[in-house]
Amino acid sequence: MPWLFGLTLFVSAALLFVGQPMIAKSLLPPWGGSPSVWNTCMVFFQAALLAGYAYAHATTAWLGARRQTLLHAGLLLVPWAFLPFAVPAEVGPSASPTLRLLGSLVATNGLPFFVVSTTAPLLQRWFASADPRDPYPLYAASNVGSLLALLAYPLVIEPNLGLGQQGMIWAGGYGLLVALTFSCAVFVWRNETEHGGYDASVTPVPLASEGWGAGSEPAPMLREPTALHPPSPALTRKGRGDRKDGVFAGERIDGVRFARWVALAFVPSSWLLGVTTYLTTDIAPVPLLWVVPLALYLLSFILVFARGTRPIDAWGVRLLPLLAFPLALVLGLGLAQAFWLPLHLLTFFAGALVCHGALARDRPGVYGLTAFYLALAVGGVLGGLFNALIAPQVFDRIAEYPLALVLGCLALPSIPSRRNKWPALSRHSLWALPLAIFGIIALLVRNVGGIEPTPLGTMLEFLASGLLVFVWYRHRSHPARLALGLGAALLASGLSDGLSGRTLFRERNFFGTARVTTASTPHGEVHRLFHGNTLHGQQALDPSRRREPLAYFHRTGPIAQVFSVLHDGPNVAIVGLGAGSLAAYARENERWTFYEIDPAVIRIARDPRYFTFLSDSRAERIDVLEGDARLRIREAPEHGFGLIVLDAFSSDAVPTHLLTREALALYRAKLVAAGLIVFNITNRYLDLEPVIGALARDAAMVCRVRYDVVVSDEEKADGKEASIWAVLATDEENLGIVAHDDRWFPARVPAATSTWRDDFSDLASHLVLRRRFRAERLVARPPDATITP
Repeated sequence: MPWLFGLTLFVSAALLFVGQPMIAKSLLPPWGGSPSVWNTCMVFFQAALLAGYAYAHATTAWLGARRQTLLHAGLLLVPWAFLPFAVPAEVGPSASPTLRLLGSLVATNGLPFFVVSTTAPLLQRWFASADPRDPYPLYAASNVGSLLALLAYPLVIEPNLGLGQQGMIWAGGYGLLVALTFSCAVFVWRNETEHGGYDASVTPVPLASEGWGAGSEPAPMLREPTALHPPSPALTRKGRGDRKDGVFAGERIDGVRFARWVALAFVPSSWLLGVTTYLTTDIAPVPLLWVVPLALYLLSFILVFARGTRPIDAWGVRLLPLLAFPLALVLGLGLAQAFWLPLHLLTFFAGALVCHGALARDRPGVYGLTAFYLALAVGGVLGGLFNALIAPQVFDRIAEYPLALVLGCLALPSIPSRRNKWPALSRHSLWALPLAIFGIIALLVRNVGGIEPTPLGTMLEFLASGLLVFVWYRHRSHPARLALGLGAALLASGLSDGLSGRTLFRERNFFGTARVTTASTPHGEVHRLFHGNTLHGQQALDPSRRREPLAYFHRTGPIAQVFSVLHDGPNVAIVGLGAGSLAAYARENERWTFYEIDPAVIRIARDPRYFTFLSDSRAERIDVLEGDARLRIREAPEHGFGLIVLDAFSSDAVPTHLLTREALALYRAKLVAAGLIVFNITNRYLDLEPVIGALARDAAMVCRVRYDVVVSDEEKADGKEASIWAVLATDEENLGIVAHDDRWFPARVPAATSTWRDDFSDLASHLVLRRRFRAERLVARPPDATITP
């Protein structure tokens, strides 16, 4: 009855992979919106998977499939005590937020995910004990369920259901899973004895040790020996025995083979997290983005394990060297535009096909099935641990991503030459070695020699990197040489500072990578603060201009107008510290409070070697409070601020919990009656104006927005950046000159825009890829939009 087992695996996988983005989405707001939260969630999910697979392997080996069904039937009932899911509390200051988040996830959601994770290997083992057919295609059915669930979440579930509703539906789906699993257990009890032994008519895939394209005789499928069907003498021999006898129950899975499975699972797992971090850091942590790499990861499993599609991994073998060549240039030069998104995804998909294809071809017989899946789980969780816990402590940038690319190329199969290998190597080396040495020297001189970054220098770096990678691409039939060449090129060009300036300081932690650079401008040297590739502040080093706010906070920009109408309260709250640029607007009798969740940013803003906005400020007092802003601002006295500025949305990781109905109510409780709430909604890829407008409409507040997106060459030379600001007030009189300035207009709120709540937000619906076009279209005021008061 394959359809019953396939349906059960489909439901199980769908629950598992709907639960993943659901839990990750609920954690992103209270834990700061960092891409690292997704990586930490992935470690939790993979650890639950590992525990589930270990349980399946140990219990079936100890009890056998039939008796194990009784144990598992009881275990299925325990998670009801933990449903629906609970969300871990908001994060405060902590020495190790990663470990704290992992502990909270285990305590609140660990058991349900563990039980669901056991389904894939367990049901395949049950099926193999009661049916003579190949159980491995069931793994493809499981991954189909995972893939469809991941695609349904951002397109159907998230835009229409709150987190509470999603949790209730998940609990109902778990009930369906329990009923289906019980049915599978009944099938095993009725059929295991009847189909004992092994069926020689079934032919599994040949082992990888026999060669990728080599033919082999049909190998009989294993069946579990019972008292009625004891194993034949051939099945009890040590090792694999004679291949013509098939894959035996006594097939040995030694440490080398198990380690190979682990390594082949580790590479795509680490690669998945690396490419996810890279893309979400540069664009935005929305489900539509981080679901796509995971969907490709699952699709590679489907293709290599499904019947009739086994040679599909050969396409990955052909494509990976071709795609790794340009991707190495893109990574080495720091080209992070959305234009390169398909290249990153296609290269990752090709690498996943290579690794998962090698696993599929080396899969063992039925008695090794649970050990095989256990190795996959071990490799997956090791990849997650490496990326989420080890890499941020070891690397000061996302070095695990190019490292995964190199390891993926190393997993390629060798293509032996028919000619004498030593003369061929010598001929290649004679012309390749000088060019390779030239490329490395050019990159090192360019990046270590202190040469100021210029467009011409970057072009020379591009040529040197391309030359170096091309030299080793000539050796693409030799994985070790190809991987060595890519690694050398990435290592040398990875020292590049790009066009953003020479790097003075770099620190990576749970919340991402903060980087301070210095660069020359027409008005002198400046220091800049970047988080990922997003600018968070800029300061001139010239003493006469050191107190001038630059970038989005320029004195000719919208925020300067807001400070000119500040009244009724000397206290100011700023959410998001950055370089501390807004402190330049402080007056002598004012007390300012900055809220910042990233300790690295606080250290940078306070260090006079990099920025002096805080120390140069005229404010009577400046406090910088570390932690989640929404959590810390609750500690402030009621009606104590005359102005609250939220400058936390220009990053690539948007904290959505600061843009909800409940958050706005908290801000108003801390604001004087005539106070203002200001949002910096400048973002390269997210249109947040409708979100702010919907909040104002829901709270019956006045909202005005100004698009300061046309920056002249003179202003650009002076350090100004394009920006978009929104200001909210209880009535129009409190806006002062802003209310009478034609550059400030009521926020556009399409009729279909819903007010965000703590249990509902929809970033994916507000993703835009052409910000300038969007800004120009807004000024035209299309008639199909409603206007807030």
